[in-house]
Order: sequence, then C-alpha cells, then structure tokens
Amino acid sequence: MRSTAGFVAKLFLCFGVLFNLVVAASDWQSIGPEGGNVRSLAYDPSDPNRILLGTSAGQLFISKDGGNSWAIFAHLGPGDDYVFDHIVFDPTNPATVYVAAWGLFNDNDGGVFRSDDGGRTWRELMGVHGKSIRALAMAPSDHNTLVIGALDGVFRSRDGGATWERISPENHAAIENHSSLRNFVSVAIDPQNPEVIYAGTRHLPWKTTDGGANWHNLKEGILDDSDVFSIIVDPKVPSRVYASACSGIYKSDNGAEVFHRVQGLPHSAIRTRVLHQDPQRPSIVYAGTTGGLWKTVDGGTKWALVSSPDVIVNDVLIDPRDPNRVLVATDLRGVLVSNDGFAHYTSSNHGFSHRVVGAVVVDRKDPNRLYVGVANDKEQGGLFLSDDVGKSWRQSSRGLAGRDILSLQQAENGALFAGTNHGIFQLASLGASWLPMKMIWGPVPEWQPKPAEAEASPVVSKGKSSKTAAGTKRKATVAKTKVPPEPLIPLATAPRVRSLQMGEKAWFAATDDGLFISVDQGERWYGQTVEGEREFSVVNSYDDGTVTLAGLKGAYLSRDGGKTWTSVALPKYVSGVYSLTLTPGAALWLGTRQGALRSTDGGQTWQYMLGGLPKDDVLAVRYDPSGQRLLATALHSRAVFQSKDGGQSWQSTPEAGVSIRTALNYKGRLLVASFYNGLLLEEASDAASGF
Repeated sequence: MRSTAGFVAKLFLCFGVLFNLVVAASDWQSIGPEGGNVRSLAYDPSDPNRILLGTSAGQLFISKDGGNSWAIFAHLGPGDDYVFDHIVFDPTNPATVYVAAWGLFNDNDGGVFRSDDGGRTWRELMGVHGKSIRALAMAPSDHNTLVIGALDGVFRSRDGGATWERISPENHAAIENHSSLRNFVSVAIDPQNPEVIYAGTRHLPWKTTDGGANWHNLKEGILDDSDVFSIIVDPKVPSRVYASACSGIYKSDNGAEVFHRVQGLPHSAIRTRVLHQDPQRPSIVYAGTTGGLWKTVDGGTKWALVSSPDVIVNDVLIDPRDPNRVLVATDLRGVLVSNDGFAHYTSSNHGFSHRVVGAVVVDRKDPNRLYVGVANDKEQGGLFLSDDVGKSWRQSSRGLAGRDILSLQQAENGALFAGTNHGIFQLASLGASWLPMKMIWGPVPEWQPKPAEAEASPVVSKGKSSKTAAGTKRKATVAKTKVPPEPLIPLATAPRVRSLQMGEKAWFAATDDGLFISVDQGERWYGQTVEGEREFSVVNSYDDGTVTLAGLKGAYLSRDGGKTWTSVALPKYVSGVYSLTLTPGAALWLGTRQGALRSTDGGQTWQYMLGGLPKDDVLAVRYDPSGQRLLATALHSRAVFQSKDGGQSWQSTPEAGVSIRTALNYKGRLLVASFYNGLLLEEASDAASGF
C-alpha cells in the first residue's frame, strides 16, 4: 500500500492537480447583472466562434457564438483570486489550451494550467506552481516551446509545459539604470527564431538572442522607469517591434535596439496595457489603454481614439475570418464588440456577470422586480434592478458617487435604503437620486429615560443590572440625564455599513464603527459600541424582539429590540464569527471559521454541527419559511445546503461553479448571490426535486 501511495504522490508532483469542469448549465442560470471585469480573450483556431474569457476570480467563461453570449465554463485554482491575463490555444492541436495565472493577493500564488480536451478537464503544470505568472507566449515556429514571464524570472518549456527551465539569471543585480531581470510582466517570441525572446519588466524591456544565455537591456528611446506591459513582434517583419508602457507606445524597426515613442496619444491614455496587431493587415494596430481603445492604420504614425475615453482596456481580440470584428476586454464594462473596426461598438455581455453582489432584495409589491447592490464597480456599479427576473437590468445609482452597496433593504413605503462603504443612503423612488442619511455618534435619544421617569420606569428588574449598547453596566434605577446633542459624523468619515435590518420598532446597521440604530424610519442613525466592540458585519432582527449581532471577534444578543445586549460565550476553539441567527424552536446558529454551531439554551452551550455541512467557514444558517427548511452557505463551497430536520442532516445542491454568499427562496427556487459573479437562479426541475 505504501508503494502505491508513493507512486500516486509522484504522479501528483509530475502532472499536477486535475481540475474538472465545474458547472453544469442545466443546474443554474446566471441572471446578472451583466458586465464587470474581463482580463483576457482567446479564440479556438479550429472554430473562431468558440472564445474563452478569463476573469480575476479564477474563472473562465465560454462563448460558442463568436462573443454574442457567454456561460460559466471552468474554475481553476484553489480559491477565487487567480487572475487569468493570458489564454493560449495550440494552433496545431486546438484541444490543447494553456492558461496563465497570478494571485491577486499573494505574489507567491499562480501557475500554468493545461487542458488537452478543449477545456473539459484541466491540470496544473507543477514545474511553475506558485509563481506569479504575468505573461505567457507560445513560439509561432514551435508549438511545444512556451515562455512565461513571472515576478521572479523568465522560464521556458520545450515540451508543452511538462518541464521548465529558468532562462533568466536568478537574483539578478540591477544595472546602472536600476533595471534588472525580475518583475516580468510581458514576453514575446520572434516568429521565426524561438531563441530570440523579448521580455518586459516593471522597469524597461530586455532581449535575448540565444535562448537566455545572454540578455541585453533595451533602453534606447524608452523613458526610464517604464513598466512594459505588452510587446508584439510583426509576424511578417520580425525586426519591427512594438512595446507598450506606462509612458506610452514605442516602436522599433531594428529589432528593438532603438525605440521611438509614438506621438499623438494624450497623457490620459499613455498607460497602455495591451497592443494587438491585425494579422491580415499588419499596418493596423490596436492599443488598449487606461484612456480608451486607440487604433492606427498606418503602422503607428497616426492614432485615433475609437472608444469612449473612460474605457479601460485589458485585451483585444480580432476575428481571423473578419478583421473588422473586434472584441475588447475591459474593466467594469465587460466585453465591447464591433463589426466595423470600432467605428461603432456595443456591449456584448449576455450571460457574463463578474459582479460582486453586496445584497439582493425582492420588491415588496412586485415579486418580479429584483434589486441588486454591487461593489467594486464605481460609476458602473451601485444599484441595479430588473423587472423580468434578470433578463434585462437597468442602473439606478445617481447620487451614490461611485460608492459600493454592501447591504440593501426596502421599507414598507417602497423606499430603498443602502448601506455603502461610505454611509447609509436612501432612494425614495426610482426616478429620484440617492440621498445620504444622518449618522450620529451617541445613544438613541428616544431610548433615554426622561428625568421625571427615570426612577419610575427602570430598564430592568430591581436588583439586576444590564449592559447598554455602549457596553457599560447600568443599575436598574437610571440617574437623571439630559439627552446628548447630535454631533453629526461628517459624510467624509461615514463608516462602512455591512448589514442593514428593519425591525418593527427600530432599524439596525452593522458597521465598521459600531452598531447604528434608527427609530424614525431611517432619517437619523445613532451609533455606539457594543460590549466595547466597534466592528460588526451582520445584524438580524426578529418578530419577538430578538436582535442578533456578529463581528469577526464575537457575537451579541439582545432580547429587548436592541436596547440592551449580552455577549455570547463562544467555545474556545472558535477563532472568528461570520454570523449569529435565530431559527424556529429558539435555536441559535453561529456561522464561524470552524464551521456551524447550534445552541438550544440561549447560547449557554454550543454543539458543533456537521451532518453534511462543510467543517470550516460556514457563513450563515438561515430559516426559509416558504420552504420550511434551513439554508446554509459556506465560504469555500459552491453549493447551497438544506436541512428539513432542524439541522441534524444536510443535503447540497449541485455546484453552481461560483462562490456563493447568500441564498433565498424565490418563487420556490433558490436565488443565490455570489461573491464575484452576480446572481444565479436554480433551474425549475432541480427546485421541484427539493435538491
């Protein structure tokens, strides 16, 4: 047995982890909001209608109709933070596909993935595992030769990624202009000679003519300290080289020995992320910049802006059958497409959603209307609403000034309230603008006993004490006190509001700067600490006056509508709390880093619950009254969990292919809000089967 295990371990090290296709289109339907960030695009040489799209959340999308519509295709990597800037098909065998990744939060994360069956299954090439790979190129003259640019060097494979060798010096010292062979962000290979390689760094480009034995710094004509994001070599005239940098676009006609800077681009557009040459008409080159898409038809002498100047371009794809059809990968706007060389263009995001959903609300009066708050999309984000269950969306974010919506609720009169990364806002009607609400530091005035009533109306029973929202012990007889003034928190310092809840008598907001409470339908919000803590992520209120509050450091419980609080005693092994909820039968549920815990005695004792739940990072357990069941979601799971026996046993849905934040019952089907990919709706057949 040991020898067999050792053999399996060796196979694992040689060939890497196998990643299966992670989503079945029949189980879940993506319903938007459409758009978001796109990092890369690549077409299948055997079928240009088949296009792969790379995101910054470890996902690939696919189009089978030339970019008119999209579907989730695969998830690669262990988490949701892999950025796919490069996808390469093998032109001699298009079933072989390579994807390069780098970690969004860690420079030691990344790698190269390979599929040999058109993307149905993937494996990571372990020879470059853990490298932050910012560039990938296949030699035009040898499909087995691959070159990657990583933060720690340039690496080459001559056997399709089975083995790799470093071809740049390790720990290379900076030369006189401070440039060194590290922090690579672009690579290109000569179309005729695979030994000639260009590599761009965060500080000027380099070139080798002997496969890496010697490197030459390319600095003539390029402004010092330029990040070289993209390098392309003219396939018909290899001595013609283009390079894009944070200082603009450069062109060389002598193999990059001397560059000259292209003129005509304004300063706002000089940070050029990508260059792409028309394969049929090499005098046409597209430049994707932070100031729009630019185009030259004369090899770079003159350039024209062919998109809106606020478009941020990450990649350009030209249809090999019709060079006038161009697809552009952008930040925030998804995919833009043109059929006339970008004389005109439109969005093409049907089925593609790369949106961070902060909250979703079903309209109180019209169940066909959905409201979604999104984060990270600035002016392209905020609030979206749909009247046809996601078939179409419109934005209603005027007045938010690019703020993220992290939480969302609708009042009985139809007004919407949004908790943002900068305060609480109200939208009185869809034709209005969002308006900021007053956030005041101090106790709720209406909850302070009047001086004449202080002794006659004790807060708690005689002889006992209670803890206020400020966390200080208070005797049953309250001293006479004046209502404090209202020192408004300036909007510039308004807190991040992570959760909103509307109770019968009070509304609550969990923020990074305390618990805020409103007793006047959201006009004014008063904030205090709870048990000395200020950072809270989730608050929930219930019809019996119970309010639950959670932050990473702990959980808190109120039985009197939020007037007084007690700290929930946590088991010692719990290192972080995601949520505290109340379910029928007076059961309390904790979602924690260590999994789900249940208490049936008011939080005095806790039982660790599995029965089909993930053992770690359960985000929340909530009661679904329509389905008469408990629903749970977990940080590292792409499914929803259901229990119909009070949490003793759990069943999971088919995986959705995306990380799920929350789930709710919508007309008998599960509607889930994902972390990075908008909303998904359970297909009717699966909903009818009850999982």
